[in-house]
Amino acid sequence: MNPDDFLEWPVYALKRDAKRALLEPALAALTTHHAEHCQPYREVLQARGIDPQAPFTLESLPWLPVRLFKLYELRSVPRDTVMKTLTSSGTTGQMPSRIHLDKTTARHQTMALVKIMQEFLGKARLPMLVLDHPSVIKDRSSFSARGAGILGLANFGRDHTYALHDDMSLDWETVTRFAERFAGQTVFLFGFTFMVWQYVVRQLEQAGRTVDLSGGILVHSGGWKTLQDQAVDNITFKRRLAAATGITRVHNFYGMVEQVGSVFVECEAGHLHAPSFADVLVRHPLTLAPLSGREAGLIQVISCLPRSYPGHSLLTEDLGSVLGEDDCSCGRSGRYFSVHGRLPKAELRGCSDAQAAEARRLAA
Repeated sequence: MNPDDFLEWPVYALKRDAKRALLEPALAALTTHHAEHCQPYREVLQARGIDPQAPFTLESLPWLPVRLFKLYELRSVPRDTVMKTLTSSGTTGQMPSRIHLDKTTARHQTMALVKIMQEFLGKARLPMLVLDHPSVIKDRSSFSARGAGILGLANFGRDHTYALHDDMSLDWETVTRFAERFAGQTVFLFGFTFMVWQYVVRQLEQAGRTVDLSGGILVHSGGWKTLQDQAVDNITFKRRLAAATGITRVHNFYGMVEQVGSVFVECEAGHLHAPSFADVLVRHPLTLAPLSGREAGLIQVISCLPRSYPGHSLLTEDLGSVLGEDDCSCGRSGRYFSVHGRLPKAELRGCSDAQAAEARRLAA
């Protein structure tokens, strides 16, 4: 099987059986590849009694706790072939994840992201307003999640303009000039959810000002915890964004630095969708058994993209529910789901016990 085959699959047109017929062998080949080239990953599989040569269904595909990337260096390529290292933003007191990319994986991620985003933005490059400040992308050899996200999506824009000063204040003059220059045209805006809210929507509201970006398509991503603490849900976010900027076309997406490129974008119906070369499962927080229906559990993300590190099947610490498959009102095939937030630490026992066991295996 050619490792690049999945890039030819239609992004949202494969129904369940056709998708599994392509996805499961590709993921099994990746499992074998990583077991052969990443010793810690091989040891994890051995400790769990898993044969990396065995065929796997999506449900039986072995996973790694995403937290392991904060604790260990996991690579499936020689160090001298690593062209870029991505780091997660992390939280205070925690090590960030470190994700090592070679040319093949970087190409996979770029091409996959292009195929996904063209479904929502079209193929023409649009004038782009980045809802951040330019200093976040200065070091191009080692990116934070923010920097990687901005640079990845910058490929879909032109006339790139940054909306914030380095001190996170809104650059009124620049934003106004951008809005006037591209009035009546479709423009592309990207930012991280909390920053869009705190440094754009709230600054406009507090100043009693609006800006006409009604031709805009906003793509945003990032944790909702801070906004939820402020009683701001997705509906409230969209309503007040529209009042401040005129923007009504909004696509949130779920993704992480450990699987950059395999983003799950929100459709017009408000659902997050898995593309053909990725998927999502939900597992019980204590037993880790796959859940069916709309039951809430831990999100497992699956992707054909990672070859330079064993990140093709990851158990996250996020809670979510699968809402359906092949029957979304937006017309896209594949599984669609919602994210409810992070698993509270007090409820992490089942998952953290599994993670601690894997960490002990790696440390032995």
